Amino acid sequence: MESRLSEKDAYVHSGVISKKDNGSLIISLDENVHCESCRAKSTCGISESGSKEVEISSTDESFALNEQVNVILKKGLGLKAVFWAYIFPFLLMVLTLMVSSLFLKEWMAGILSLLILVPYYLLLYVLRNVFKKTFKISVVKI
Repeated sequence: MESRLSEKDAYVHSGVISKKDNGSLIISLDENVHCESCRAKSTCGISESGSKEVEISSTDESFALNEQVNVILKKGLGLKAVFWAYIFPFLLMVLTLMVSSLFLKEWMAGILSLLILVPYYLLLYVLRNVFKKTFKISVVKI
């Protein structure tokens, strides 16, 4: 990813390198000062807690512990992540509920539509390395 992406093209969040481990960096993201004035902060996952950690694959050994960095994610990848984490599971649940309600009792269809999420999230877990390659996050020194 280019290190000169503008704020229109990417999400940029500052943080501190808290751990280095076998080609990966654990970065503790700073609390976002822009969250206080945001209208959508009640629905956003970033504003809910004070500290978030992100694991980033990095072969660059020039990063040091407790170093200030910027974490950069292209906006298009952020929308894909929202799709796979929230939109697709919701659509899967609704579709399962509609189809199963034709053949099962209402309460059984409801339970089945909730249980369909278990194999979905297990599949996401199995494919986590594919998603790590797809959702490439860059780290830039400040």
